[in-house]
Amino acid sequence: MRLPGKFETGGHNEEDLFTKTQIVSILGEADAGLPVTEVCRKHGISGNTFYNWKKKYGGMGVSDLRKLKELELENRRLKKMFADLSLENDALKELISKSSDATGAT
Repeated sequence: MRLPGKFETGGHNEEDLFTKTQIVSILGEADAGLPVTEVCRKHGISGNTFYNWKKKYGGMGVSDLRKLKELELENRRLKKMFADLSLENDALKELISKSSDATGAT
């Protein structure tokens, strides 16, 4: 049996353990001059995670994060709306199909 190591998160993504605001703050520490290895050690993240975050969130400020969150919420709302309309459309098609079958049988 293998026990989790210091940097293993038990199946959780490191991004799940930090808010986007915290991630931007961590990236800001490196931008302020602290060596990346020190930033990673301080926050218990890997270098790969740091550079993935930098690719995804680098250069973002608080207002950019706010916009990102709003866009993610809007996207989620639109996906749900699409799913609901698709279900409704399928139900109507099935109803029309049954109705035309019943009309043709009489």
